[in-house]
Amino acid sequence: MEMHHEALSEALHGDNVGLNVKNVSVQDVCRGYVAGDNKNDPPMEATGFTAQVIILNHAGQISARCAPVLDCHTAHIACKFAELKEKIDRCSCKKPEDGPKFLKSGDAAIVVWFQESPCVLRTSLIILLWVVLLFVK
Repeated sequence: MEMHHEALSEALHGDNVGLNVKNVSVQDVCRGYVAGDNKNDPPMEATGFTAQVIILNHAGQISARCAPVLDCHTAHIACKFAELKEKIDRCSCKKPEDGPKFLKSGDAAIVVWFQESPCVLRTSLIILLWVVLLFVK
């Protein structure tokens, strides 16, 4: 593993690193491939996940079955809101409403998502992924 042509023993969040794997050619690796520890914690496809969503700028209302594109790391993932679980207050984190019918600009909520295309997420991200959506008019 290296960063700017210097060997690294460890990479941290935000580090842009290169990775060389023995007996694997550059031509064998395509964009979107996932590397992981196959024996102890293998990468698994996520079929859905729960996330806190904050609606920043959207004209009108957003309900279940809304289909935004999620940007997670370097992936652009077509998703849908499967269920709006609960609306939460952004300042106090209290739950003023369970199962809201819609969300509007400025609202925060816990939402169940499902992907329309395959993606792999770390387990910690699947449990609660903090997502901020920016809808443009």
